[in-house]
Amino acid sequence: MKLDVINLDGGSAGSVELDDALFGLEPRADILHRVVRWQRNNAQQGTHKVKTRSEVSYSTKKIYRQKGTGGARHGARSAPIFRSGGIYKGPMPRSHGHDLPKKVRKLGLMHALSAKAKAGQLVVIDNATSEGKTSALAKQIRELGWKRALVIDGAEVNEGFAQAARNIEGLDVLPSMGANVYDILKRDTLVLTKAGIEALEARLK
Repeated sequence: MKLDVINLDGGSAGSVELDDALFGLEPRADILHRVVRWQRNNAQQGTHKVKTRSEVSYSTKKIYRQKGTGGARHGARSAPIFRSGGIYKGPMPRSHGHDLPKKVRKLGLMHALSAKAKAGQLVVIDNATSEGKTSALAKQIRELGWKRALVIDGAEVNEGFAQAARNIEGLDVLPSMGANVYDILKRDTLVLTKAGIEALEARLK
């Protein structure tokens, strides 16, 4: 697959050949769904907690005599049947994460890249460098028409570009090792640098 390369000023900077094994697949929603679900589940804190009957602040004194009241037999107000009593089988701190084979994770990233390429939402730029001026970069982004974009660079992100992009709404920057399915799919435009393409090809082959 051949794609035109532009620079941040909108000018042409030649073309690049994309590997069909990474960018030419037929996107599979089931694989993408599995990887995104795995990512979001791992991101959950799992710190939700309720109090059981042994933890609520109540006396353990028997609330009324065992027999002769005509009511049910109860030992304490902390029983789950009472208002403000302990919660039975409520949520407890736990991990929501689950295992996903490395091959599926790798395949998911390849299908995410292919999905963006097929939808025409993939842009290749020569490099992502800036003097660190947010106003100048914001103007370039506006002229290019990127509203919600993710820029993936090589092994390291240019410090000036990262600093300039920090306060631009809808623009995120990641190094190639930080590329992931969820972040790619939730943006309207995926922007790759030449160095980013080389790094992704080396990572996924």
